[in-house]
Amino acid sequence: MGTEKNEETMLGSYRVLDLSDDKGFYCGQLLGSLGADVIKVEIPGGDLTRNIGPFLHDVPDMDKSLYWMGYNTNKRGITLDIETSDGKKIFEKLVSSADVVIDTFEPGYLKKIGFDYDSLVQINPKIVLTSITHFGQSGPYSGLKASDLVCWGMSGMLFVTGDPDRYPVRVSHIPLTYLLASMDGALATAIALHWRATSAKGQHIDVSVQDSANKTAWMIHERWAVTGEEFPRGSSFYSVPNSDVKLRLVWPAKDGHIFYMIYTGAFGAAEDGRLVKWLDEEGMADDYLKGIAWSTLEWRKQTSEEANRIHDYFARFFATKTKSELLEEALKRRIMLQPVSSARDLVEHPHLTARDYWQDVAYPQLDMTLRYPVRFCLNSETPCKNWRSAPFIGEHNSEIYGDELGYSTSEIISLKEAGII
Repeated sequence: MGTEKNEETMLGSYRVLDLSDDKGFYCGQLLGSLGADVIKVEIPGGDLTRNIGPFLHDVPDMDKSLYWMGYNTNKRGITLDIETSDGKKIFEKLVSSADVVIDTFEPGYLKKIGFDYDSLVQINPKIVLTSITHFGQSGPYSGLKASDLVCWGMSGMLFVTGDPDRYPVRVSHIPLTYLLASMDGALATAIALHWRATSAKGQHIDVSVQDSANKTAWMIHERWAVTGEEFPRGSSFYSVPNSDVKLRLVWPAKDGHIFYMIYTGAFGAAEDGRLVKWLDEEGMADDYLKGIAWSTLEWRKQTSEEANRIHDYFARFFATKTKSELLEEALKRRIMLQPVSSARDLVEHPHLTARDYWQDVAYPQLDMTLRYPVRFCLNSETPCKNWRSAPFIGEHNSEIYGDELGYSTSEIISLKEAGII
């Protein structure tokens, strides 16, 4: 799918050369959604990250990686070996007309092949180089290899994720730290382009994945600095301090799970009172539950058995209702209850649908469409959307090398046969 940008876009006048792997995919995608012409540069034969599953119809194929398709919309795609002599000359031509280069290579690699920031500004003085690496361009860890999981662990966020009586756990298989770093990279790039408009200078942006993940953990740092205590893991339960009581936060519903916390004090007297009234109307509250004085209840003075007895009332009730039934009635009764949404829930969510949040992106070569979030922000003057599908391997070689750089068909064929593109 290639959509013409006939309408004015925020970054429509900029060209981005995206040399990234999965650490920086989302950076280029975000810039592209604001209208930038993002050219994904892959090694001949395709980027190795195309081997990351899951795959369409469970068929391993570098052009059918749903991981790749998910993070590489809004980009044109070419293949190029920038380590070869001819490949370097072609890349220099691309850099001369570009505004941004995104790279995720190990520190020192670009300098080794002659394309570090100092070399790039000799080709294009206004170029912005956005480097996204695990630990940044400097420091004792800068040369070490890592992964999303390693950076999640070293940020401090892994320490507080999971059940308090078990080992820390990773948040799903979503590369969360890479997405955070990519967002920081896209933000910094946009700011650098704005600064360039008045300074006439580019700059080198150094994004550390660990830094990006670490700054999201400010509450962990704050608690330690103020109290000298580690931030506890909570998971689906809240562990009451100085007590063996654990309060359930995530509850099974008839068709999934919901989130609800049992409060005490003045707020709890009103909040829990409304929920108990609902249970009573459904015939699921007895004198014991109705007699609890929520405003004076102190969990520290309760045993785990007493807490579990109270939990059982709510657990049995929530299990009789679907998530939508619980939410609809909770809104009417002013009860702070939230469904835990699945992927299907999100795609079918009436609020997201009403805001035109989803966009079907066509892949004609695969005879299918995939549904994507249409934007990361809703702008009043300039669109933010998916302009094109994720590119297939070398999909735009002829367009960029032939139509834009002026190479003949025979020259493009020769470059391909030589393994340069």
